[in-house]
Amino acid sequence: MIDELDDEEFDEDDDVEDEDEDEGHSEPEVTIEISGLSLYTHVGVTAAEREVGQRLLIDLRLDVGECDATVTDRIEDTVDYGQVCETVNLVAQQRNYKTLERLCAAIADRLLDQYEAGAVWVKAAKPEPPLALVVSEVSVEVFREA
Repeated sequence: MIDELDDEEFDEDDDVEDEDEDEGHSEPEVTIEISGLSLYTHVGVTAAEREVGQRLLIDLRLDVGECDATVTDRIEDTVDYGQVCETVNLVAQQRNYKTLERLCAAIADRLLDQYEAGAVWVKAAKPEPPLALVVSEVSVEVFREA
């Protein structure tokens, strides 16, 4: 009887190990983050802000889900964050925006259209905004899901 119990315990342990092995073989979920992308663009409510332009700091997060690059180690199997930065810069330069909200939405929409991402988070900050009171920065965040 004791031998039977030992066999049963062994079988249960095998099941647990098999489950752990199955979980270990699934590809991890990947999030790509870019922080502090510095762009000079023309964003602002006043005509003077849009004419003179100013520096913005952009933070991004792209949820790309399972990503083959975790196994292949190939740039072709993931989202190239250098290209993402170029895309963001292009969107910011294409036109003058009055609000950070619209700029962030335009960036998020373009990233979702251009890259395989389940969700995108975009934050745009104006360091030292033109305000009557001293503020270190103002920012806006937009989150979009595919």
